[in-house]
Formats: sequence, C-alpha cells, structure tokens
Amino acid sequence: MTDLNSGVDRELLPTATPARTRAAVLELLRPHRGLAIGGFAVMIGATAIGLLTQPLLGHIVDLVASRSALDSLTVPVILLVAVAVVQGGATGLGLSLIARLGETALARLRERFVGRALRLPLEQVEKAGSGDLTARVTGDVAQVAEAMRTALPELARSVLVIVLTMVALAVVDWRFLLAALLAVPFQAHTARWYVRNAVPLYARQRIAGGAQQQQLLESIGGAATVRAFRMENEHVERVTERSRRAVDLTMRGVWLVLRFYSRLHVAEYIGLAAVLVAGFLMVRSGMTSIGTATAAALYFHGLFGPVNTALVLIDDAQSAAASLARLVGVIDQPEPPERTAEATATPEEAVAVAGLGHAYEPGRPVLHGIDLTIGRGERVALVGASGAGKTTLARLIAGVHVPVTGSVRFGARERVAMITQDVHVFAGSLAADLRLARPGATDAELREALTRVDALTWAETLPEGLDTIVGEGGHRLTATQVQQIALARLILTDPPIAVLDEATAEAGSAGARVLEKAIDQAIEGRTALIVAHRLSQAATTDRVVVMDDGRIVQTGHHNDLHTTDGPYAALWNTWTGHRTTSDPDFPNSADSPGTATSPDATRSPESLSSSDLPDSPDRRYH
Repeated sequence: MTDLNSGVDRELLPTATPARTRAAVLELLRPHRGLAIGGFAVMIGATAIGLLTQPLLGHIVDLVASRSALDSLTVPVILLVAVAVVQGGATGLGLSLIARLGETALARLRERFVGRALRLPLEQVEKAGSGDLTARVTGDVAQVAEAMRTALPELARSVLVIVLTMVALAVVDWRFLLAALLAVPFQAHTARWYVRNAVPLYARQRIAGGAQQQQLLESIGGAATVRAFRMENEHVERVTERSRRAVDLTMRGVWLVLRFYSRLHVAEYIGLAAVLVAGFLMVRSGMTSIGTATAAALYFHGLFGPVNTALVLIDDAQSAAASLARLVGVIDQPEPPERTAEATATPEEAVAVAGLGHAYEPGRPVLHGIDLTIGRGERVALVGASGAGKTTLARLIAGVHVPVTGSVRFGARERVAMITQDVHVFAGSLAADLRLARPGATDAELREALTRVDALTWAETLPEGLDTIVGEGGHRLTATQVQQIALARLILTDPPIAVLDEATAEAGSAGARVLEKAIDQAIEGRTALIVAHRLSQAATTDRVVVMDDGRIVQTGHHNDLHTTDGPYAALWNTWTGHRTTSDPDFPNSADSPGTATSPDATRSPESLSSSDLPDSPDRRYH
C-alpha cells in the first residue's frame, strides 16, 4: 500500500482477518482451560452473592415502611456486611485467576510474535519499513497487554453481573424484567453503531502510527544525510504531516467515544424510567411491596456501571483487536525456506556465483548476470562507487537476500557469517554480548578472541572488566570498539566464510587502521569477501573485484589493476589524491601511481559516506 502522505509504496506486513484473530486467541487459551473455568466459576459465585444486597435493602425498606422495631433491622444489616465481605474476597480471587490467565496467554503471544519477527526475511521488513515492525512490537503489544490486564477481568465481571442481574429481576417479578429490557434495543443499536465506525478507525490509527514512527526513524537515523543535503525543513514537514494525521485520527476516536457515551445515557434513562413507572403502578395496585419495587429499581440502577463498562470495553476491545490482528499477521507468516548449499564445481572453490541477478523493485534490477568464484581461503575485495551493487552482492552471498535469478553455491559444510557497519551491542555485560556468538564460551576463550582483535586491553580497563554493562543504558563504547566486538564474535562463531560490508566505515582514520589490523586477524584462515570502504583494505587482499552499475567490470590483483588504465586505477588515484605522505595509511611510492588526475581529487567515491551521495537502488545498505 502507499505510505500515508508520501509517494512511497510500502508493502506493509500483513494483518490477520477477524476470524483468524479469534482462532489465535482460542489457541492461546486452550492449554489453560482449567484456569479459565476455575476463574469464571469463582466470579459467578461472587456475583451471585453480591446480588443479595438489593433484596436485603428492599427488605429494610419494607421494615421501615411498616414501622417495625429497630431491633428487626439488626439481622438484615449484619447480612449486608457479610455479603460485602464474602463478595469482596471472592471477587478478588476470581479476578486474580482471570488476570493470571490473561498474563499467561500474553506471555505466550509475545514469545510467538518475537520469535517469528526475528525470522522475518530482511527484504520483507525493509519493504514494509522498520517503523511498521517497530510499531507492532511496541504500541500493538502494549495495547494488547493493557487489554488483557484490565479489560479482560473487568469484562468478565461486568458480563456476569449483567446476566445474573437480569435473572434476579425475573425472580423478583417478570414485569420488572420486561421494563428493564426496553433499554436493550437502544444499547444494542449503540454498540453496533460504535463497532461499525470504530473498527476501521482504529485500524487506520495503527497504520498512521506506524507511518509516523517510520518517518521519525528515517529522519533521526539519517540525520547526517538530512543535514548534508539541507533537507531539514522538508523532513520536519514530513514528520509534522504524519503526526498531524495520527492526531486527527485520534481526535476522531475521541469524538466517536463522546457520542457513544451520550447514546448510552439515553438508554439508561429510558430503562430506569420504565422500571420506576412499573414499580409505581404495581405498588399502587397492591401487586407488590415498596421494598420489592425498590429492589427492582436498585437492580437496574446497579446495571449502569457494568453495562457501561462492558460497552465501553468495546472501545478497548476494538483497539486491542486491531493490534492483535497485526501481531497475528506477523505470527502467521510462513517460515522462510531453508537455504540449501550445493557442492561447488571444484573442491578448491568456497563460493560459486553464476548468472546472479537481483532487483528490489520489479523492473529496476541492481545486479546483472554476476559470475564470480572465490577459492577456499581466498580474500576478495569488492570495490566500486556507491550504488554499484557491492552490498547487494555481499548480502546475496551471505544469504540475507534470495536472488531473483542465478545461483549462489557453496562448498560442502560451508557456513557464512556477515558483519556490516551497523553493529548492535545488546544491553548486558560485555561477556554476555560476546557469548551470543558462542553461548558456551569460557572466559579464557572470550579473552583470546578479544586479544586477536586488539580489544582485550581496553576491555579489561572497563569499570567491571568483562562484566561491565554495555549497550543501552550501559557503558558507552566507541564505533571502533563496537566493531571490534563484532569481529570478536566472528572469531567465536568460527565460520569458514566471512563477509564484511564496510566494517571500517564508521571509524575515523586511526580507528580504521586499528580495525583493518583486527580484520586481518579475524579472517585469518577463512575465505573472506570484503566490501572495502577504504582502498587500503583492497590493496592487501588476494584479489580485487570492481563493480559498476550492478556488473563486474574488472578483476585482478591490486598491483596489476592500479597501474593499468581502468576503473580501479581511477578509484585508486581519486582515493590517494587527497592524502599526504605523512598519513600512516598512505601507500608507499612503490604502490602509488602518483597524485590523482580526477577533478574531484579531494573527495573519492569510496571515502564518501552515504550521506554525501544521491539515492540509488543500492543506497539503502551503505
């Protein structure tokens, strides 16, 4: 569908149908039938006991009307106190059992949703926009949680009170029940009207909230790009427009609720007036006592709270149902097919790419007929201007995406691990963060991995050493340290094939030199494909593959390519042209062809960040 207030077509993650949502709820509750039956049984008992209050009050009215002695009021009053105590205790027990049922079902729902969300194909998440998934995992989960914690127990109690009160009215006198039922058509009409208008409105609110969150993520996450292109005003307008859209829908919901309440008050007036008129006529004709008429009126008045609560909970139920449908839509997504690795043509080949083509949008291919083989233990650098297709090819080889055409084949028992420039450090101790790669790793193995990437020194100087809390809310790490953690994880994972996508891009010059040394240690003994942000990385690899416009245009060793006219020599001249011989990273004279002849010698394609370049099909990964 088209994203709100923009021309971007986003394939939002699916939403389950109402029937499928109801079936999913039953699936969650079915294993806990005993708890559900017990909770509702206790609630029925508590509600039935509470309904003794109105007859006791009516009896007191009759005693007062007949001018009975004050001593005759003692027993009814004691009974009222006993009813209140027993009802309160039983209601508390029943609500706790139902709340436990809701929390248990909610925990299972969260587990299923998170487990499935983590296995969604990355392409699907990117097409929907990260805001859609983020809104579901935050706002939608919170909405369902709130409904299960408050709405479910209250709804159960309210429905029981309504049903049993109607039964009690019939027991008192069936004519009182008929008078009370005059309010039902108005209440039913109000409920149908509300549901008809609320369901689509809340669904649109959820979509608008996701679009708003997506725009915030894009604007804040891409702040450097926004500033580079001086697009601050445009992005503020986008955020404002999407926020206004979300607020407008919220205010429409508030107006809908106000109209809902006003109609309910009309129904209450009609019902109570009917019961009072019936009581007046029946008492005047001697068909019933004043106490009985009083009990009937109290019964109906006692329905105001439960009926309003039950109908108002339709509001929470519709909002929660819209959120639940979005969660179930993700849970029901089919598992992605397991990637099968075929044997390569020869035992010496670790990766064999044949006729590889890919497109993120139909009719706009970003790769065209790529053929590439990587030998076992070979280090290959992918270079090229931004948008050339380097990251797309790397991700296809790593298995992040599935190619549209062609194939990626591996040697027997080969495994692939990928490191990008966007590395996440999870909240927790540094040791726990490293053990994500190998849960059973010993402290000695963690220290060995950190030593190999030159990170042990700074790791041991942290306040608590490897037990220091890092990540969100913990000790802040530099971009270089974060990448060193990722490389240490790679060592602990120990895959035969490593794919590194611009792993030094976020570090400065000094940090990049540290990371280049760490990368050499991390990929030692492995087959490696390196998307090179800095051409000094390409200079140390076994082979350089140059890409342009989704095609391989040149391949060979650095020493051969940079001295031969061609795309790589142009990139190399541009990259080295803005450096000085005092830069430790500057290549020596034997390897350097001299200064750049490019008119843009101060800025090179490989040294530019994504914020410096215009949009391209491959831009999203840089």
